[in-house]
Amino acid sequence: MNETQNNQKVHHAEFSLDSLMPAEIANKAESIGIKKAQMDTLTIFVLAILAGAFVAIGSMFATTVWAGGSALPFGVNRLLGGLVFCVGLILVAVAGAELFTGNILIVMACANKKVTVKQVLRNWFIVYIGNFVGALGTVVIMLLTKQYLFGKGLIGFTALYIATTKANYDPVQSFFLGVMCNALVCMAMWLCYSGHTVTDKILAIIFPTTAFVAAGFEHCVANMYFIPLGLWIKQFASPEFWAFDVMSGHQIDTYATLSWSNFVLNNLIPVTLGNIVGGAGFVGFVYWFAYLRGKS
Repeated sequence: MNETQNNQKVHHAEFSLDSLMPAEIANKAESIGIKKAQMDTLTIFVLAILAGAFVAIGSMFATTVWAGGSALPFGVNRLLGGLVFCVGLILVAVAGAELFTGNILIVMACANKKVTVKQVLRNWFIVYIGNFVGALGTVVIMLLTKQYLFGKGLIGFTALYIATTKANYDPVQSFFLGVMCNALVCMAMWLCYSGHTVTDKILAIIFPTTAFVAAGFEHCVANMYFIPLGLWIKQFASPEFWAFDVMSGHQIDTYATLSWSNFVLNNLIPVTLGNIVGGAGFVGFVYWFAYLRGKS
């Protein structure tokens, strides 16, 4: 048997379509965390803008689906919105982008002393800002498309309803909704790390992501799209929008509590903190303790 045949046999022996086992996922998550923490600033920022836009696309898709809610049972409507929202995380995981909520798992490499706390915070800060830029940029584009007028204003009305509801949550409620959300998002990314194919990754993402959206949990990057969209529809929508039958009795004053201050204080800050606790505490540190503890 010649050397080429030997090399082929070794290659076939090493290659497998079997998903990684949990301990192997932990090692992979640590390795990915190291790479993310050491990435240069400009690359992180550009990929973070992409992730913000990708999640905004998922949010736009969900808003469009939820606009038909009056004809469907509440749970079914939420389920459908959750399913279509998945396109955002699928784009992040498969196409490649840097998402703040997923990057919370860098704590595993930090806990194992492979990266410093400073490196983790640097990554989170750059990614968070980039996500915000990507989400807001998508909001601007969607306003220019005037998609909020579609369905005789039903999409715009739905966007306003979503934004107003989220901006008026109690901050404590927002925090715990954020905790539950990112526990599921990080589990989706954790399962995604186990796969070898695009199909594996997509299937791993769908169910945890659909669960958090359908249940009404809060994702800080998605809210960087949902709430500013409502705020800017409120401020910049054409008179045609307010004249639609669906907006009867719902003028600008109806949404007085939909404000930038309520967005930041009632939602964005507590949800972000909840996302950190949920992802780091319920997923990252738990799996570090189970599989990487003492192996630095």
